[in-house]
Amino acid sequence: MTHVRIFDTTLRDGEQAPGCTMTRDEKLDVAHQLARLGVDIIEAGFPAASPGDFDAVHAIATEVAGPVICGLARANEADIDRCAASLAAAPRRRIHTFLATSDIHLQYKLRMSRGEVVETVARMVRHASERSEDVEFSPEDAGRSDPAFLYEVLAAAVENGATTLNIPDTVGYVTPDEYGALIRGVRETMPGDIVISTHCHDDLGLAVANSLAGVRAGARQIECTINGLGERAGNASLEECVMALHTRAAYFGLTTGIVTRELASTSRLVSQCTGVRVPPNKAIVGANAFAHEAGIHQDGVLKNPLTYEIMSAVSVGMEAKPLVLGKHSGRHAFRKHLEDLGIRLSDGDLVGAFSRFKDSADQKTPERYALVHVQVSCGTGSIPTATVRLRRTEDDALLTESAQGAGPVDALCQAINKIVGDVGILTEFAVDAVTEGINAVGAVTIDVEGHVGYGVDTDIIVASARAYVAALNKRCSYLSGRDRCLRPDPVVR
Repeated sequence: MTHVRIFDTTLRDGEQAPGCTMTRDEKLDVAHQLARLGVDIIEAGFPAASPGDFDAVHAIATEVAGPVICGLARANEADIDRCAASLAAAPRRRIHTFLATSDIHLQYKLRMSRGEVVETVARMVRHASERSEDVEFSPEDAGRSDPAFLYEVLAAAVENGATTLNIPDTVGYVTPDEYGALIRGVRETMPGDIVISTHCHDDLGLAVANSLAGVRAGARQIECTINGLGERAGNASLEECVMALHTRAAYFGLTTGIVTRELASTSRLVSQCTGVRVPPNKAIVGANAFAHEAGIHQDGVLKNPLTYEIMSAVSVGMEAKPLVLGKHSGRHAFRKHLEDLGIRLSDGDLVGAFSRFKDSADQKTPERYALVHVQVSCGTGSIPTATVRLRRTEDDALLTESAQGAGPVDALCQAINKIVGDVGILTEFAVDAVTEGINAVGAVTIDVEGHVGYGVDTDIIVASARAYVAALNKRCSYLSGRDRCLRPDPVVR
C-alpha cells in the first residue's frame, strides 16, 4: 500500500493554542515520544518567534533521532536564516516557509499585490533551498484562494526548490468535497515527484474529514497534532487520521509508519505538558472511546466484540474496559460483572438481583455525607495537614478527622477516608476555572472508580472537598446497592 507521511505539528501549531505553551524540556520530552510513535516529520517550532523557541528547536534537532526535524519560517531572509541555524545539527532537516495567497489576506494583512507575492515566494523558497535540500512551502489560507493564482504561486515555489507543497485550510472553512477538489487540482497541476500535504483546521469540525478527503485526492502527507490541539478549534487530530487510515485500509489503500499502540501514551503526555484534558468522548484516546453501557451493545460485545467495536483498545494503547455497569445495562452484562467478582447466581436469583439493580440505578443518589467544615494547612517546609468535618445524614452525627498527605488535596482525601472508609481509588482529578480573574471560581471534577463528583468554590481546596464527598456518596450508594441487589428476594423465589 502507498505510504502517507505523518507530519506532526503539535510542538508548533499545537503549542499556539491558548494556554498550551510548553517549556523547552517538555517539548523535548514530547519530541522523543513522537519519535517513538513513528511520525515522519516533527515540526519542532517557530525558531524566529523567541529565543526560547529557537533553543527548543535546536535541542530537538540535536537530540531526537529518526524523524525529519522541521522549523517554520515566514517568507523573509531573517526568519529562514534563523530557522536554518536552529536545525543545523539535525541529520534530516526541513525548512517550512509560508506566505498567504487569499485576496482577503493580501489586501488586509500583507498589503501586497499578487505579483509581489509570486516574486517573494520565488525568492524566499530559493533562499531556503540554498540552506536545506528539503523545503516545504505553504500558501496560507489556500482554502479561500483563487485556484488559478494559487497554482501560479505553487509553480513558483516548485521552480525554486520546494519539495513539499502544503495546502492549508487555515480558517477551517472548506468542506470535504471542496478540499478534495482543491487537492486534486493541485496534484494534476504540479509535477508528480512533488509531495502534496494537507493542513486542516477544525473550526467547522471538519479537519479530519477534510484531511482524509485530501489523501483520497492525492495528498501524501497529513499535517496534524496530538489530541487535535491548535489555533482556535484546533487542527486535524493525528490519532483520528491515523486510525481512520489503519482501520479502513481496504478503502483508502494507504498506510502510515505510526506505531499505533503508542497513541494513548503520547496523548497522555501531551495532555500533561499542556494542561489540556482529553474529553472522555474523544475518539481513539478518550476514556469512553472503548466503553459500553447500553445493554444492547454490551450483549453484542460479549457475544463478539466485532458487533460494536471497529478497533481494539489494545491496538492504540488504551486500557480495555468494555463493560460499564449502569442504568442502561442489560442482564447479560450484569451476570458477567457478577461472575468477574466471583459471584454466581441461579437464573431465578439473577432475575431478582437484576430487577433490584435497575431500581437502584434509577433512584437519585442519597447524600450520605454532607461537608460541614474543611481546614488545610500547608506551605514550604511543612507537611500538608487537613481537618474535615462531615455530617452523616442517617443519624445527623458530626464526624471530624484529621490527616496528613503528600499535598493539600491528598491530606484532604485521607481525612475524608478516615470518616467514610476506603471505598474506592481516586482515578481522576481535574481543576478548571469557571470564571476569569484573580477571584476565579474553580470547578473540580473527581472520579472514584467511575463515580464522578463535581464541586465549585472560589477556594479550590473546598471545591475539591465538595467533589470528593459527592463522588464518595455515589460510590457508597453503589456498593450498598450492589449488596442489596445480591440479597435473595423471597417474592422472586
